[in-house]
Amino acid sequence: MSAMPWHAEHWLRLQARRQRDALPHALLLCGPVGLGKRVFAQRFVQSLLCERPIEGEACGACRSCLLLAAGSHPDLVALSLGLRKDGVQRSEIVVEQIRELSARLAMRSQFGGWQVAMIDPADAMNTAAANALLKTLEEPSAQTMLFLLADAPWRLPQTIRSRCQRIEFHLPDTAGALAWLQAEGVRDASDALTAAGGNPGLAQAWAQEGALGRRLEVRKDLAALAAGRGQPTEVVKRWLDSEPTQRLWFAAQATADEIRARAAEGTGPLASTMDVEALGHWYNAVNRTREGLRGPLRGDLLLLELLAKWR
Repeated sequence: MSAMPWHAEHWLRLQARRQRDALPHALLLCGPVGLGKRVFAQRFVQSLLCERPIEGEACGACRSCLLLAAGSHPDLVALSLGLRKDGVQRSEIVVEQIRELSARLAMRSQFGGWQVAMIDPADAMNTAAANALLKTLEEPSAQTMLFLLADAPWRLPQTIRSRCQRIEFHLPDTAGALAWLQAEGVRDASDALTAAGGNPGLAQAWAQEGALGRRLEVRKDLAALAAGRGQPTEVVKRWLDSEPTQRLWFAAQATADEIRARAAEGTGPLASTMDVEALGHWYNAVNRTREGLRGPLRGDLLLLELLAKWR
């Protein structure tokens, strides 16, 4: 993978702080999925633990680098969604995990340098876990650094956010994103970037997994339903069988295109019979449904209710 140019400013700023011996004890890396937060964090952790860094980059050959590559460095603790006693993956990070992490960080580094902890996804900590982390954030050990990675940082308590140095990744400009995608060999880079809402990481992943085909299917489905062809139940089944949240993203995009076309006094791509106000309400309903699919409600009923209102 070629370097992500939108990382450069954050990287240089962090390296400058490192040279001044002024690194924060906790970093909150946040921003949309697909912008390389985890790549950035891994790169910096490697450089921080490397025994012979070269111009701020890990050498890749020392003992620390080899242990990191093998996933067995004793001074790096990675905390994520664990398993319950019945072997099922948890949906949140719990207080026992944070207590174990804090106990580990209270010990001295085995290599005599930095101790690093990565909590990912940090926004999956439940309330008790977040409260337990506060003590570690308020009383950090020397040469200890925490990386909190969050796609949805607003789900973290303000008490956590305020005690971390925030690095926020934003969407790059279109030209830079296209140049990166083309360097990565992504076909139909422009269409993929449009589908991903300007997010180059998502565009790359979606182009590789056939998402552009699903995007076209969604538009055909909505156009057919608007024309009175097809059955909502058939569309619901097809959407549920293959990336329903992504299809809802594409449905929202198509609705936005329909609204823009109406504003320009043209015919929209979906030929919906709804007026602009109704289209706006349906657009909001699509986004609520996409969020609702993360919850306990039945996805087929949520989608059927949504599509029944499409005209």
